Order: sequence, then structure tokens, then C-alpha cells
Amino acid sequence: MCGIVGAIAERNVTPILLEGLRRLEYRGYDSAGIVTLDSRDGQLHRLRTVGKVQMLADRLQQAPVRGPLGIAHTRWATHGEPCERNAHPHVSNNSVAVVHNGIIENHQELRQELIAAGYRFESDTDTEVVAHLIEQQMHETGDLRMAVQQAITRLTGAYSLGVICRQDSERLIAARAGSPLVLGIGIEEHFIASDVFALAPVTQTFVFLEEGDIAEVRREQFTIYDHEGQPVERPLSYAAQQGGPAGKGGYRHFMLKEIFEQPAVVAETLEGRVHQGHLFEDSFGPEAGTLFDQVQGVHIVACGTSYHAGLVARYWLESLGIPCTVEVASEYRYRRGVTPPGTLFVSISQSGETADTLAALREAKVRGYLSTLAICNVAESSLVRESALTLLTRAGREIGVASTKAFTTQLVALRLLALMLGRRHGLGENDVAALARDLELLPRVLEEALMLDNAIERLAEHFAEKHHALFLGRGPQYPIAMEGALKLKEISYIHAEAYPAGELKHGPLALVDADMPVVCVLPKDDLLEKVLSNLQEVRARGGVLFLFADREVDTHLSGVDTHVLSLGAVPESIAPIVFTIPLQLLAYHAAVLKGTDVDQPRNLAKSVTVE
Repeated sequence: MCGIVGAIAERNVTPILLEGLRRLEYRGYDSAGIVTLDSRDGQLHRLRTVGKVQMLADRLQQAPVRGPLGIAHTRWATHGEPCERNAHPHVSNNSVAVVHNGIIENHQELRQELIAAGYRFESDTDTEVVAHLIEQQMHETGDLRMAVQQAITRLTGAYSLGVICRQDSERLIAARAGSPLVLGIGIEEHFIASDVFALAPVTQTFVFLEEGDIAEVRREQFTIYDHEGQPVERPLSYAAQQGGPAGKGGYRHFMLKEIFEQPAVVAETLEGRVHQGHLFEDSFGPEAGTLFDQVQGVHIVACGTSYHAGLVARYWLESLGIPCTVEVASEYRYRRGVTPPGTLFVSISQSGETADTLAALREAKVRGYLSTLAICNVAESSLVRESALTLLTRAGREIGVASTKAFTTQLVALRLLALMLGRRHGLGENDVAALARDLELLPRVLEEALMLDNAIERLAEHFAEKHHALFLGRGPQYPIAMEGALKLKEISYIHAEAYPAGELKHGPLALVDADMPVVCVLPKDDLLEKVLSNLQEVRARGGVLFLFADREVDTHLSGVDTHVLSLGAVPESIAPIVFTIPLQLLAYHAAVLKGTDVDQPRNLAKSVTVE
């Protein structure tokens, strides 16, 4: 989603802001901009471009913008098309400049009020309303912090804000409500950003603003005020992951690199949590064992790929006798649900800043759940800080917008949770140990699956000219088929749908012909024969099959209309994780053949921090 960087220092901050924007590119955006307060003439100087941050850097070479105080932004369009006049920062009367992440829901009402007061709008955005509101309040209060504090009382929605003012060269103001924002602490200089990674070159010390906080940031110090305007202390944090920008390591795209990192990050996620068939419950937190004794059911809430991980977990948990419901976070927030006694609320998010998932967690805290557990990839995230228990997925930074290694490590974490709870619902210790050993085999089995890369690259040629595809699965492989369809549509722009294979005759069979590739995963499990029968229905209608099968599976299918690739022998308990790999590779190679932007697909953002 949108990225914010700001800085106040004795030196020129433009290089810091530009590098911060580059580090936020993985989040997805369509335009970028920067504004500084130049100490030489006391004026705001702004430069904005549509497209990549490099385009902004090129423009800065031609028309330098410099100063010791500045803010910068990468925008992902919500209000108004991607164009220069809609790009941030927005400036009111050459006095107040604002960058904003989030959505102001009452912007139309405020816009009309400000127009009536004589303000002229130059963009279609909701953010320009904020700039004018603050400038209006400056006339009344004469103080930038008070002006921001007064202005945000008028806002309905979500925001993180960075604000500077021509009349006040000594302060940078930051505010957050519903969107993440962090302070970076330096020596005689301070920073703000929407992500700690943006500030990695200049500091390792951070303060995370909490809901409703306003920060007054000066060169020598900073002060944080709560939503009531009272000074408060927030703890210092130290970034767990630092260093230079992530490289592709010889791979053509970040996504391919991250696909091939999965054996290593899965091993890292298992480290210290399972060993020789023994599970370490303290990995969920010191109080986890006592809490798990009380769990009678699980409610999982997530979005996108993380939602698919939750759907797989439902099959695992219910097979062990543990009731489980899974819900899209944006739906949970607006539905009057029932909370059975003893229910553990589990939220899943790669970034830990997904707006709908965070809002669902906050709603859950007033609905009477037993406790809350976050499965997340970012230790410093809001989701982790606001949950009672956490299991970090240790996937490392994922740059590609289409999630790969974050998804498989989420599945590993959920499998661990299922085993922890299963031993309390009748799963014997010998069975727990056997299933835990299957997990320990996973890195090696994933390595074997990745050896299909060249064969899948050739297979992807059949998809290069297609416009639609159908993915099939049964049992816990159905959510994997959903994830495979999502990956294909995300990065290749081929329309893809997923169905339970048993639903073919209830509609999708009408779409099957030689131009509709049908992809199916075939692990060796109790539903295999039923799936094979479903596939015969596809062949009878002229469909072309692309099958990924356990090597012990005899598909009884052959011919020019059937393409079969065999994985190694895959234990049934980890099959959903393993069969994810070929579907990721298929989507990747199809996208490369179609010439799309694999790492930053159009219209999508890595971290969806607005509703």
C-alpha cells in the first residue's frame, strides 16, 4: 500500500527520503513524490511523478529538491486516477504539505465545506482535504501540532499522516489512526516511515505509534501525545531485520527467488519448535500450554492468500475433532456472529498491518473469545503487538507482491497449532510424534518439488495464449487450488477459478473446452479415486488436463490432452504445503511468457493497509 517517509535533520534529507521510497517499492504503488522545506529560501519545494521511484530520482537530477526537513510518498490509488496532480505530497496554499496513507471516508462532505470557505482543490484525492483542513486550523491556532490535532478530529476513516509547514521549520508532525506509522530515532535527527525497512540505512531504533497518537518530531527530541492530547511514553524497539535492500540473488525476479527460498524458510520456521517428533509448546508463548488446555474451538480470520491458509487449517483441525470456522476479515467486521465458549481467535497476516484483519482482531477482543493468536511474518507489526499469543513465520522479507514463502510458512505454523491442539482432543502422543516428523521432512520434500521447475516452465507454454483456467482440488487440496488460481490471475492476468472437483457438474463443466486448461493436484489420499472420476468428466468434454501427482499415483490418464508431472512420495499430512510449489511455479512461468510485471502486478499492493 502507500508508503510514507519523513525526516528532520541538520543535513539535506532528500537522499534519505529517496532511499526510503525505494525500500517501500515492494508494497506496490503508481506514483511518487517529495517535498522539502529549503532553508535557503524558506519555501516548500515539491516534485511528483507517475510510475516508478526511479522516475522521481531522474527528475530530481534535473530539478533538485533539497532541505533539512521533508516528507515523501509512494501512492497506491484509491481516490482519483494515477496522475501527477493526484500524487502526494499535497500542499495547501504553499503553506502546509501532507502525505497520507489510508482513506478519509467523509472527504466529500469536508471538500464541500472547504470549497465554501474559499479553498481551491487541484486533485481528486481525499488527502487534499487533510492539507486544507490543517492549513485552515493554522490560521486559528498558530501552532502546527495543535492544527493537526484539531484537524484530525474532523476526519472519519483511517490515516497515517506526515505533515510539514513553511512557517515552522523546526517540526515534523506525524499522526496515526488505523494505519501503521513508526518513528526512527537518530542522533540530532529523527525520521518517520510506514515501515521500519524504509529507514534501515539511517537507524536501528524505533518507536511504534499507537492508535490515536500524534508525534511532534524535532531534530533533538520527539514528544508523543495520545488521542486526548496528553504526553505519553512509548517503548523503544530495535529492528530485528536490517541491512541493505534485498537482492534477487541471481534470479530473474524476486518471486522466483522467494519460491526457491521455501525449503530454507520452512526449516527456519520449524527451528526450535519441533525436534525429532517432539513439539515445543513454549514457542507459542510461556502461557500457551495452559491456554491450549482450555481451547474448545478455533475461529480463523484473514484476507487473500492468508485466508486460503486458514481454509487448509480448517480441514486439519476438524480432522482432529476441533471445531473451526474461517472467515474473510472484511466480512467478519460487519456480521453479527456467535462466539462459542472456549474459542481461540486466530488472525493471519504476512505484514501484520492488513487493515481488515487488524480491525477484526480489535472487534474480537470485545466479543468474548478465550484469547487471541497472531500468525505473522513481522515481529514489529501491529497484529503481533495487539495479540495475546504470536507464532512468527520467519519467512524473511517477501518482496514479490504475490505471496509465496509467506503462505507456505503460514501453513507450517497452522500445522503446528493443529498438532498442539490435537494432542488435547484425542490425538495420541505416538501419532503426534509421527505427524511432527512429517513436518521435519518438509524442507527436503520441498526441494524435490522445486526440481520440477524446468518441466513446469515447458508446461507453462500451453498457458501463454490462454485467457481462462480452471483449478480443481478436493479436501484440503481445494484451498490449494484456490491459491493456485489466485497466483495465476495475480501475476499473469489470466482469469482463473478454483472449484472442488466434485462441483464440476454443478456449473463449471459448462465452461470446459480445449481453450480452458484444467489444473488439478493429485496427492495419494482417500479422495483420489473420486477426483480421477471427476477428471474423466473433463476429458469427455474435450478439456485439456494439467496434473500434479504424487509419484505413487497411477492416474490411468494419458494422451495429448493430458499432461502429468509427478512429485516425490509426499506424506498426506503435509501434501497441501508441497503441492503449493508447482502451482506457484506454473503461475510464475506463465506470467514471464506473457511479459507481465511479475514482482509488481498492476493494481495490487503488497500490504493492504486500508479497508
